[in-house]
Amino acid sequence: MSTGSHAGRPKSWVAVSIIFIGFVIGGVGIVMGPDWIVFGIGAAVTVIGGIIAMAVDIMTDVVVDEPRQ
Repeated sequence: MSTGSHAGRPKSWVAVSIIFIGFVIGGVGIVMGPDWIVFGIGAAVTVIGGIIAMAVDIMTDVVVDEPRQ
């Protein structure tokens, strides 16, 4: 990974994608009535994505730039 990049690793992007899909499913569930079952499925997918994000240590992807003087 290059210095100063916030690109992240592919497995981190997979975790973020899963979290995003969970939010989309939950949002669709709210708009559809609300349909609490669909919302619950979206919330569960989001939690699973968060667990995956912690498992792949997503927070180590951030590269902090050197302080400017």
